[in-house]
Amino acid sequence: MQDTIAAIATPPGSGGIGVIRVSGPLARSILGARFAPASPVFRDFRPWTLHRGAALDQEGGRIDDVLAVFMPGPRTFTGEDVAEWHCHGGPALLEALLESILAAGARPAERGEFTRRAFLNGRMDLTQAEAVAEVIAAPSREGARLAAARLHGLLGARMTALRDTLENLRARMCLAVDFPEEEAECLSPADLLAGVAAVDEAAAGLLAAFDRARCWREGVTAALAGPVNAGKSSLMNALLGRERAIVTDHPGTTRDFLEESVRLDGLPARLIDTAGLRGADAALDPAERQGIRLGQEKTAEADVIFLVFDGSRNEGGVPPELPGLAADLAGKGRDDRIILVWNKRDLAPPPEGWAAVWRNAWRNAVRAAGIPPSAPAEQGVGQSAGQGADRGKDHPGEGNEPWTAAVSARSGEGLDDLARLARRVALAGRLTPAGSVDGEETLAPNLRQAVVLRRLRQDLTSLAADVRDGVPYDLCAVRLEVAVAALAEITGLDTPDEVLNRIFASFCIGK
Repeated sequence: MQDTIAAIATPPGSGGIGVIRVSGPLARSILGARFAPASPVFRDFRPWTLHRGAALDQEGGRIDDVLAVFMPGPRTFTGEDVAEWHCHGGPALLEALLESILAAGARPAERGEFTRRAFLNGRMDLTQAEAVAEVIAAPSREGARLAAARLHGLLGARMTALRDTLENLRARMCLAVDFPEEEAECLSPADLLAGVAAVDEAAAGLLAAFDRARCWREGVTAALAGPVNAGKSSLMNALLGRERAIVTDHPGTTRDFLEESVRLDGLPARLIDTAGLRGADAALDPAERQGIRLGQEKTAEADVIFLVFDGSRNEGGVPPELPGLAADLAGKGRDDRIILVWNKRDLAPPPEGWAAVWRNAWRNAVRAAGIPPSAPAEQGVGQSAGQGADRGKDHPGEGNEPWTAAVSARSGEGLDDLARLARRVALAGRLTPAGSVDGEETLAPNLRQAVVLRRLRQDLTSLAADVRDGVPYDLCAVRLEVAVAALAEITGLDTPDEVLNRIFASFCIGK
């Protein structure tokens, strides 16, 4: 903490602007030694003001035209004196300037050391420090919003409030132990259980938000399934905007599943193209049979299933493969994660009412197979999408039947509607952070915090059981102290060094 550290703060590679950051007690003197002002009236660095000049090497030679700024502590990111050089973003320039700065008395910063100093100097708690890296690495706008809520201190404030509740209970418990005759101040078992239950309920809500927010942290999976030559690979290429899957007129071209990252209306997703399904009597070689089996496994695990059919073959009727696929897929999870896709609508526009006909065929096939209805999603996700679908009607039946969309992988018609529908289907019952970051729903912990919260709930459950069993308060206080320590670990008040080292080791060098 007494060293002055320096690092390139912008990403590797060439760019218009490159930034070198220095933090520590020598920041001001190093800036003065490695900066030559352009203005003849320059006398000293005005805090928080950009000054134009030249960056200098060890011999006083000019490296580049720069803008330099000095920011005195403690009102800086790290809480220390900070200096920055903003120069052109060429790697050779940045390396030369960094070498000159290190020669002036700074040392190279370690991963996450700037943020670690901010945490150790009390500029932020540990939830905010973790959020710095999470905001940078967020895979989507919504994921960045969730991380920003932690960066703004909302989760840390919630953890502090819960910890204060438990600390208050612990103080009253100790009073009851030390002064049992003071009945007015005594903590009754009912009051203790009520306080513990309130904290446990809050922890359960945060863990539920963690589970619902998985799609924004990790993305969802969307599988393309259906009979051979229905256009699954063409649809994958169309959604990706590039030729990724091989497309031919020969059945069985796709023998293994293909997997690529894509955004479905902004939602990060892994798009999986599976091998085409054939009839039970089809002659299959071992490679294609293995590919179909792997594809079926991926489909069963997917958050969204595009069940693709060639609309030009059906002449407006029900695809002959649909009943068999319905009987197979309906028993493996919610039907409402499935989107029945009429492909090639440019060649065969779907007739009016086709969506209702297909869903009715699906429903009849499921009933004929004796499969009970699967559980509906926690919330409705809208209606069918695409030309020819029943866009003006709510989802039919019990809310757990397939959705429909009509598209053309060749012309791109209906692809935007399909992506929007896929997003809504994938988010059914999950956290959708569409409002202000001050909203309750945006308080979703990360994995480390969720692990500690689960441990906290176990401790609170054991504490409540002890209270109901009449265990003396002095023994219950031990469990309560463990629960308080868990909340302190989340915010960094009582976090082991090895945990801190692991957290900050995941940061980039200049942050």
